[in-house]
Amino acid sequence: MEMSEKLQALAREKAAILQGDAERIAKQHAGGNCTARERVAKLFDAGSFVETDALRRDGNAVAGCGTVNGQPVYCFAQDFTSAGGAMTKEQAAKILKVLRMARVTGAPVVALMDSEGVKLSEGMEALPAYAEIMNAMARLSGVCPLISCVMGPCRGLAAMLTQLADFNIQVRKNGAIALHTAQVMNSDKGRIKTEQQLFGAEAMDQQGAAALTAENEEEASALIASLIDLLPACNMEDAPLAEGDDLNRLLTVEDPESVTALMQELADGGRLIELYKGYGTAIRTALCRIGGRTVGLVANDHAVNDGRLASQESRKAARFVRLCDCYQIPVLSLVNTDGMAVPLSAHQGALLRGAADLIYAYAEATAPKIAVITGDAVGAAYVAMGGKSIADISYAWPTAMISPLTREAAVQTLAGDQLNAGESREELEEKYAASCGALAAARAGIVDDVIEPRETRKYIIAALELLAAKHDVNLPKKHGNLPL
Repeated sequence: MEMSEKLQALAREKAAILQGDAERIAKQHAGGNCTARERVAKLFDAGSFVETDALRRDGNAVAGCGTVNGQPVYCFAQDFTSAGGAMTKEQAAKILKVLRMARVTGAPVVALMDSEGVKLSEGMEALPAYAEIMNAMARLSGVCPLISCVMGPCRGLAAMLTQLADFNIQVRKNGAIALHTAQVMNSDKGRIKTEQQLFGAEAMDQQGAAALTAENEEEASALIASLIDLLPACNMEDAPLAEGDDLNRLLTVEDPESVTALMQELADGGRLIELYKGYGTAIRTALCRIGGRTVGLVANDHAVNDGRLASQESRKAARFVRLCDCYQIPVLSLVNTDGMAVPLSAHQGALLRGAADLIYAYAEATAPKIAVITGDAVGAAYVAMGGKSIADISYAWPTAMISPLTREAAVQTLAGDQLNAGESREELEEKYAASCGALAAARAGIVDDVIEPRETRKYIIAALELLAAKHDVNLPKKHGNLPL
């Protein structure tokens, strides 16, 4: 065969792959979904994506590398128009190649998930395919950022892949994360629920299986790009610096209850990406820039159950702190909590494990840690989030209180005789709060300084600059035993 004939045959082969199955593509579009190639084109800078294993048959996925806002990124996108995006040995090989290339070059990986699950005709041979991918993702975790995005159905073992990523985004309309079928789930619950109720974005948000929810695929692509912009390429690099807004900007928020406004005013341009909004709502976690540096924000929301930490809140914050520590992202804790939640007796063990997870995560983290105690910091919650032995630098607002007990519990426990003698409970509480207040804490060396609320951002930026060169390592060991 002449060269020209070979080139024509190659062109026909590539054209058939690029064009795909017209009927299935039309069905995909009718359901409000893009194809794998369209998703890749939307995410990556124009003309930058280079596909790997492009002619590999039965892959049911598009895989390769390109740039997102100029940053190198690896990607695999399951192709629902090809056998429902089913996982096969060939698809696993394409994915494993991308994960291996990311590991040796040091770049983030994006997984665009849209699959009905495993190809059943491959039988038991399909299971090792998932096992190899999970093994590769687990070993890559903490080395390169992993972002999964559920844009269509994500069933069975594919659903477990999403939870191995650092961030999991779910598209509200068509994204579904389902370990079991609806029939199994409904029979287990004893009542009929829709697939959206069982596996949709709202359900996964409330259960902590989706870090972010996107209204549509365009918003999902924008979220992925925003995350990549905030993250380092790998654990051997620092997160990229950006030009921050006014370094001397004063805050207008002085009420520790206004945590949403406080977080926004601290962030450059008021921009932040809040994670797990619907899960463990008494604590807030977000990525943002402060003074041009990427920062992980952990903030108690005192408006929700007095900011008390239940097992969900503790596990949410612990995972976020460990994520930040993987990539040497400073952690800023805004502490305003009445301590640990008071659980039902059946939930005592879960609360204890969650609290231990949180304390362990903060204590193990070697990334810069800054704490600002804006309100009450009570008991184990203070120890975990704002304790002087945990935080590198700790500040307090003038109205802060650091105590083993809430003021109400302390007066009830310690001033029973005075209450019986008719002294005012309110006055006794104020007296106790003053004895454990910000000035008393500073005099005892429990906090580094008492600062004006409006100057909080200035102090944080100065602390970030001071800690930028922090280099700390844990004792040599294989790994610690996280109290899961």
